[in-house]
Amino acid sequence: MNDKTTEEYGASADAIEYHYGTGNDYFRLWLGKTMAYSCALWDDDDENQSLDDAQLAKIHYHCKEARAIGANRVLDVGCGWASVLQPLVRDYSVDNVVGLTLSESQAKWINQLDEDHIEARVESWKDHDRSAKYDSIISIGAFEHFCKLGLSSEEKTAIYREFFETCHGWLESRGWMSLQTVAYGNSLPEDFDQFIAKEIFPETDTPKLSEIAGGAERLFEVVSLRNDRDDYRRTLRAWYTKLRENRERAVELEGEEEVKRFEQYLRLMAYMFEVGGLDLYRITFRKIDEPKVSKG
Repeated sequence: MNDKTTEEYGASADAIEYHYGTGNDYFRLWLGKTMAYSCALWDDDDENQSLDDAQLAKIHYHCKEARAIGANRVLDVGCGWASVLQPLVRDYSVDNVVGLTLSESQAKWINQLDEDHIEARVESWKDHDRSAKYDSIISIGAFEHFCKLGLSSEEKTAIYREFFETCHGWLESRGWMSLQTVAYGNSLPEDFDQFIAKEIFPETDTPKLSEIAGGAERLFEVVSLRNDRDDYRRTLRAWYTKLRENRERAVELEGEEEVKRFEQYLRLMAYMFEVGGLDLYRITFRKIDEPKVSKG
């Protein structure tokens, strides 16, 4: 990277709040009981599986993959509305969980829960205490916001490298991390839809699989990787259906134009996953305690 600071490369707090600050009550209308705003984990053999059950299956998957069940201290990078934080404490006997978000609205939502053992911080991973130690790290749907459109692949990989180096420092010996992110499939950065870039997720770009791998190389062992792009198509369709079912109330809360904007976004994104323009990766990493340093 050049002499710019890392903060100039990723989505700002204002950009995050532009989308996620639309309104907690508005999102609650169509995200479901879990308030999970990321791809669910669907059972291909159960056509009647509910959105809530699919989201709970996703949450369980990441907690299991990160070896977070029964852990002492777990970090959630991009914690949203506490969809993972609460189960970690309530269902998986974690003593202390820390969630990072750049959205004031999400942090307010979490703090109103008044949950013991949950700490939500309006803080970027770049600003979080570098000396903190965790048994496990989970990050679902945040990785996409680490880089802006227009960066070279080398610049993006360097940013991802810093993220993985930081997580490496946070984790205890042989610690585990579970990551979920949208990524480019059969598409290129120049194909990034301008409506999404300007009206939905400003200052955001998705990674390529090679960039993720380059960032994690010799820091983390990739234990498993799965591409569940059809799960995201199904999730987006479920959100769209729930938004349509609650459209009258949604318009009361945010107005006709805002609801139309989200309807367009959900349809467009579902199409991109359906045709393979975008992928959805769930990656399990294990820390390499003594990574070799390249001499090249």
